[in-house]
Amino acid sequence: MWFELILAAVLVFLYLAFWAWHSQGSGKLTQGEIDQYAANIEKLPLPEKAVQAFITRLRSWAEADDGKPVYMFNLIYFFPKLQPFPGAPDFKGTPEQANAYYEKSLIWLWLSHASYPTFIGVPQAKNLINMQPERTWGNMTVVRYPNRRTFLKLISHPAYAPLAAYKFIAVELDLVPVSRGMVVPDLRWLVGGAFVIIFLLVGWLRLALFA
Repeated sequence: MWFELILAAVLVFLYLAFWAWHSQGSGKLTQGEIDQYAANIEKLPLPEKAVQAFITRLRSWAEADDGKPVYMFNLIYFFPKLQPFPGAPDFKGTPEQANAYYEKSLIWLWLSHASYPTFIGVPQAKNLINMQPERTWGNMTVVRYPNRRTFLKLISHPAYAPLAAYKFIAVELDLVPVSRGMVVPDLRWLVGGAFVIIFLLVGWLRLALFA
């Protein structure tokens, strides 16, 4: 019995630690925080016009903060060849390779900010309805952030600046924040999990009744 109690206490502690990590940065952004993050983001080694337009839109989004988790929808179009700009790294490779280097290098920074991709997919064909101008999207990714503060904190982190240019020499990006809605996992896992719970519950009841 002592083993089960100790195990339960350890698991509860680990879950609470996970909960704290997963919920970091709670609370709405203040104007002072937004100004500070914007000043840091403005120093990113990106095309000047792109940075200014990004900060203008980012401020409006940050000032409407609701303190809730956000899912960042990334729709990526790879340039035919790398598009260098002043201050960009001298990368030898394809746009796909530059973006892959960016994403691989970003993993630890994502995880340290309780952020992670929830969906990564490669389009099978061009848009099946209408799209003007017509183009082929190279990748679609959805990344979960605990809140808007965490997103701003991540992209203004000193470790992010050396990585950002690798993405922007490689892709044209639509970045759309989306509020959390209903997420339905693969139904095979839901049904299988339900059957396992039923099996364990029935076994526990039989043990309790007939022990």
